[in-house]
Formats: sequence, structure tokens, C-alpha cells
Amino acid sequence: MFEHSTKLRVRYGETDQMGYMYYGNYAGFYEVGRVEMLRSLGLTYSGMEESGIMMPVLELNCKYLKPALYDEEITIKVIMNEMPRIKIHFKYELYNEKQELINIGETSLVFINMKTSRPCLAPQEFRDKLKLFFE
Repeated sequence: MFEHSTKLRVRYGETDQMGYMYYGNYAGFYEVGRVEMLRSLGLTYSGMEESGIMMPVLELNCKYLKPALYDEEITIKVIMNEMPRIKIHFKYELYNEKQELINIGETSLVFINMKTSRPCLAPQEFRDKLKLFFE
């Protein structure tokens, strides 16, 4: 299993009139968590795309437990429970400043060969960097 956490503050433009983060913005927080998780391994989306692999989202699930509020620093915890193959699955836990769990979610992405537009295995470099966490 591999876990990574990052923090992001709720900005004014992400909230509704009540000061609650708009529900559609949670997916953006998930993406920040994924990008920072990959960066912690020395990988980037742009690097994968330069090598001919893209990772579109296949599925997104999101459950709201408590609102994220304007100017609150949110901890985004990203969890990978299994080694990626053709697909990669992420779980998310979002915590407010009081360390209360406020949101849970999941996404599944697929590795796509950009030349053929067909699914492919996760790049070897990516699997090599994750191997330590799944042995």
C-alpha cells in the first residue's frame, strides 16, 4: 500500500454563497492529491505524456460527510491499495483543520498508449518506483 498526503486551502472562488466548497471542486482536490503523490515518486503527468502514455479518468465516486469551508486548509490523503496494471485505482480522504474526515472518494484511471489509443500496462519506470510499497 502507498499513501501520500498534501494540503490545499479552499479559495474564495471555489465556494458557494454559504462559504462551502462547491461540490464539483472536490474532483479538483483529488487531482491535486494524485499529482502530488506522483511527484513524490519523482514522476509527473507531463513526463508520462512525453513518453507516450496518458491517464484519463474512467470512474469517479465522491461522498460528502461535512463541508469544506472557505479559507480552510484541507489535508488530501491519497491511498493506493494495489499495484497498477492497465488501470490504477486511488482512494481519497479529505480532512479539515480539526482533522475531521469530511469527504471520501475514489477514482480509477487507465493507462493509454497515445500512438494506438489503446489501453496498455503502466510504464515500467512507474511500476519499479511502486514495487517497494507492494512487496
